[in-house]
Amino acid sequence: MTDAAQLAKGPGDNSTQAFDVDRIREDFPVLKEMVYDKPLVFLDNGASAQKPRQVIEAMTDCMEHYYANVHRGNHRLSQLSTVGYEKARESVARFMNAPNQDEVIFTKGATEAINLVASSYGRTFLKEGDEIIVTVMEHHANIVPWQLLRAEKGIVLKVVPIDDDGNFLMDEFEALLSPKTKLVSVPHISNVLGTILPIEEIIRKSHAAGAKVLIDGCQAVPHTKVDVQALGADFYVFSSHKLYGPTGIGVLWAPLDILNAMPPYQGGGDMIDRVTFEETTFQNAPHRFEAGTPAIIEAIGLNAAIEYVESIGLENIAAHEVGLLHYATERLQSIEGLHVIGNADEKASIISFVMDDAHISDIGTIIDRAGVAVRVGHHCAQPLMDRYGIPGTARASFGLYNTKQEIDALHDSLLIVKEMFS
Repeated sequence: MTDAAQLAKGPGDNSTQAFDVDRIREDFPVLKEMVYDKPLVFLDNGASAQKPRQVIEAMTDCMEHYYANVHRGNHRLSQLSTVGYEKARESVARFMNAPNQDEVIFTKGATEAINLVASSYGRTFLKEGDEIIVTVMEHHANIVPWQLLRAEKGIVLKVVPIDDDGNFLMDEFEALLSPKTKLVSVPHISNVLGTILPIEEIIRKSHAAGAKVLIDGCQAVPHTKVDVQALGADFYVFSSHKLYGPTGIGVLWAPLDILNAMPPYQGGGDMIDRVTFEETTFQNAPHRFEAGTPAIIEAIGLNAAIEYVESIGLENIAAHEVGLLHYATERLQSIEGLHVIGNADEKASIISFVMDDAHISDIGTIIDRAGVAVRVGHHCAQPLMDRYGIPGTARASFGLYNTKQEIDALHDSLLIVKEMFS
């Protein structure tokens, strides 16, 4: 049986080792799969990344040896599960350089994390006429909650535009800031364009205007080191499943003083201090925002995912993915009639594109027969598609296990598309 001391151990540090993509690929069982008798080329990491054996085994170990509900049991299995669950919170805090692990709130994902902020912080501290600033690059999860709040509270939603290459326009952003700006909610990295926003400057200017800042870090945490203390953001959210962890769990980080000033998001077990029929008092963060039985097994999987990427080293991962981005951009732009959407000055390992005469659904279907998996559609960013006057794009998004040979396979499969539609 797994021992509590083993669960509490920190990750090994292999970040100084040379980046060996072939060895890394051995950790991902799914990459050995064949699709239509072709080797799987998985380039849909921006939607959800594959899971290493270390994550799978950690979750299986919990289910086979020590699963029980957490916090409320004094028997051995509950104690072990509680240690594993809270170890995940400790790992997230270390991963983000949060000053206190109690500032880490587990949610179902980044979508719920943003909705939590909108419902709890927004309903409590925003009033009619207050302004929230977002960008045209937002995922729907960072638009719809604020629209729902607008309908309820009468707040005003303002949108920062971009240039044709997908660069964030700082001058336009500064022009939107006003004494009425109470919250700025933006992505760290665009899930469609790969644009890396200048969030340090955005945070600094927002704070100077008296506004809080929420950062959607879903596309950032798998690719770059995030230090919430250095950034100075007020809220930072991300999902586990893009970080090589399981679905069903995500993270909201915020300073304790903000969290403890916010009312509970949901009511139920584990978030209470004392319940009577006359009134209920609540625990402080993090538990006041984690009503009911949490995602125990998924938290243990997230912990394993964090330890996995830390063992490789985020700096090593970033360097590998920059090389893939440059190689893929060169290869894809060599195809006549293919147009990359988004060429920002600072860009992560995401390439969205369209092709003359070929519908994006046809692109996705044809290259799938060659074993190549990309995402096609509007990527939950319809306002951004409207900005470019297109219904959607094909999107190749790269992860730590992808190779230049897989980019060659993507290139060759797109030549088939070109030939079929030319």
